[in-house]
Amino acid sequence: MKAPLSWIKEYVEVPADVTTEELTERLTMTGLKLEAIHSPGAEITGPLVVARVLTMEPEPQKNGKTINWCTVDVGDANGTGEPQGIVCGAHNFAPGDLVAVVLPGGVLPGGFAISARKTYGHVSAGMICSAAELGLGEDHDGIIVLPPDAGEPGQDVRPLLGLDEEVIELEVNPDRAYGLSLRGIARDVEVSVAGASGFRDPALRDVPPADDAGWPVVVDDPTGCPVFVARTVSGFDPTAPTPDFIARRITAAGMRPISLAVDITNYVMLETGRPIHGYDADKVQGALRIRRATEGETLTTLDGTRRTLSAEDLVVTDDSGIIGLGGVMGGATTEMSESTTRVLVEAAHWDAVSMFRTGKRHKISSEAGKRNERGVDPTICEAAADRVVELLTTYGGGTADPGHTVVGTPPAIEPVAMAASLPARISGVDIDPEQVVADLEAVGCTVVREGDSLAATPPPWRPDLVDPYDLVEEVVRLRGYDQIPSVLPKAPGGRGLTRPQALRRRVGRTLAGAGWVEVVDFPFVGDADLDALGLDADDPRRSVLRLSNPLSAEAPAMTTTLLPGLLRTAARNVGHGSGSVAIFETASVVLPRDAGPAPILPVDRRPTDAELAELTAALPDQPLHLGLVATGEAAPSGWWGPGRPVDWTDAVGGVRAVADALGLELGTRADALAPWHPGRCAALLLGDVVVGHAGELHPRVCAAFGLPARSVAAEVDLEVLLEHAVHLRPAPSFSTYPVAKEDVALVVPETVPAADVEAALRDGAGPLLESLRLFDVYAGAQVGAGHRSLAFALRFRAPDRTLTEDEIAAARDAAVAAAEERTGAVQRA
Repeated sequence: MKAPLSWIKEYVEVPADVTTEELTERLTMTGLKLEAIHSPGAEITGPLVVARVLTMEPEPQKNGKTINWCTVDVGDANGTGEPQGIVCGAHNFAPGDLVAVVLPGGVLPGGFAISARKTYGHVSAGMICSAAELGLGEDHDGIIVLPPDAGEPGQDVRPLLGLDEEVIELEVNPDRAYGLSLRGIARDVEVSVAGASGFRDPALRDVPPADDAGWPVVVDDPTGCPVFVARTVSGFDPTAPTPDFIARRITAAGMRPISLAVDITNYVMLETGRPIHGYDADKVQGALRIRRATEGETLTTLDGTRRTLSAEDLVVTDDSGIIGLGGVMGGATTEMSESTTRVLVEAAHWDAVSMFRTGKRHKISSEAGKRNERGVDPTICEAAADRVVELLTTYGGGTADPGHTVVGTPPAIEPVAMAASLPARISGVDIDPEQVVADLEAVGCTVVREGDSLAATPPPWRPDLVDPYDLVEEVVRLRGYDQIPSVLPKAPGGRGLTRPQALRRRVGRTLAGAGWVEVVDFPFVGDADLDALGLDADDPRRSVLRLSNPLSAEAPAMTTTLLPGLLRTAARNVGHGSGSVAIFETASVVLPRDAGPAPILPVDRRPTDAELAELTAALPDQPLHLGLVATGEAAPSGWWGPGRPVDWTDAVGGVRAVADALGLELGTRADALAPWHPGRCAALLLGDVVVGHAGELHPRVCAAFGLPARSVAAEVDLEVLLEHAVHLRPAPSFSTYPVAKEDVALVVPETVPAADVEAALRDGAGPLLESLRLFDVYAGAQVGAGHRSLAFALRFRAPDRTLTEDEIAAARDAAVAAAEERTGAVQRA
């Protein structure tokens, strides 16, 4: 909302020592936020004066254009008192007229410097100005012709044109529609700016009583249109010009002058906040009727658009049909024009929700709709209509018809109960009850107090005040938001991290310490991603939760696996020149379940436990997963020797490191599952439960995602690992006695997993076994076809003594015997 400061001061007295900056700062602190301060003449420098046209000689040019060679009297402003010669291309003025002239040395908006220059065979010493050239409007072709009594030649023209005016632009929140009027802004100035007083309400006026002689009006939907006022002006002169002060003010407010009748309705709307609509009364046929449209009815609105209406739209009709979209935009058939001599003035109050929905439905954004959809004072319809009639008769030469139609009454306003101590409790500012009452009355409330209880009836221009906390806001904003102390809440006693938080951090630290980098990917996939993973048609990971409004049509579903996002991220890094990549992610996946649609819970109360349980049951499972992807070198090459490429053991090792950090031990067994390479995929087991898979990716998967061959990946159900994790791990115990080292080599069939042999050795060795490590695998002629040799390093130690040779031998032999019995292993000599 743009508001000229002089217009505001017509309705409220502001102390002379209060600057515009101070006034707008206070308005900002009370809720009407300053956007900018405009000064139309700020860019204009140099002599800009009143001038009288002395002569005007038309001179046709070869290009078909006719220019006027003019002499103008600029008084002593040119330093000589002699007439000034100026070339002008406009033709809407005549000798004797007073015009605005900028003399050489002046600068107009946009940095346009004026100098004496030769043009069209004359030396033009200045410029006769149009509104556009002075930044006052869009009219480039017409010269500004001043009133005959505007002033003497040579007088500064800035005050006459409002170029010395300051215009404040305010951001008005949707719940403060009163701020879209000079009436509302002036009222806020009075209650918020120190020293401001004497608010004069432009809507407070004596209006003639309603009678039956006015234009007939029938309201079929009093809920949608509680109040409808109609007045008529006859004998209006459609050629009458808009007074300069009205044109300047509506221009400064950001609107374009059109014609006297239209400009007056806009002027009163800006002044009071009440939208007004004018009809050409001679084009209206019969009584006005306000009703809801019939589905499919049509109307051509003032913007020339033919609109198909909804049954929810409020419309104004006459005997010919629909003539207006109530409260939003009038119809073309009854539009005022240059031939209008009878004006039918409508000032009606409309239901705000209907206005909002109609505007959105038809994509209409109008100044009237902007106010009606936010809520306007329903009690000033008669005053606003009377003000329009007054201006039409004063400046348009018309006569007010005696009839005055008023249909309906403003909706009743319910009082709001509040404790007088509530503003102090909410804001933390010491505000006594008397001050609370005074502040509420200052914004227009009628307050009844009994002890600590208040009953405040909001003013009709504040439909946003509906509960006690709205009243608290009014009190606090008048005190000033800047007066509310900034108090940090006291932190409760430290309780540390929760168990899941501590364990998740342990997982992240473990992987980061091992050289893996954490990433965060979007949790969305499409069928193309699942195809690229090589998943079978019946793979449960293809059962996805599809989104009704996805960010991308290519990824319209929530992911059931972390691998697509990790593989894309790894490929992106490889594509940007990273030779080696090792990344991990911990995130939830979404596993749908057939539990039916989720219920829509009420918002006017807390849901019951049963309703919440029903909602929870409809939600998909969202377990926490851990995913890892690596490619390139696991150990870089250098002067120290060749590097080691990433292989499947790195994927398994990464997950095992996490399990070890959680106090768990994972087993492995060979498996076959997409997207891993058959024969190079390991199932990861916690006890007998498969919690994930790791291994080398299938070559087709690497090619599909743009990764180098033999890249590796792993994915496990981290939620299961965290559930079984050891939260507080006991400190390890160390033995000060020497370790005993024993190596054994066992020959087993190739089909026997090394993990099974390792488990048998560990079980057979007993409690003296400190560590067990596979350090060599051999397959060749010495062990026979279809077999391989597995060499293990066993380390034995006792916590309380040095082991004897017999104890060491017994433990070793027991381990070998267990492996022979469970896996068919044979010890190599």
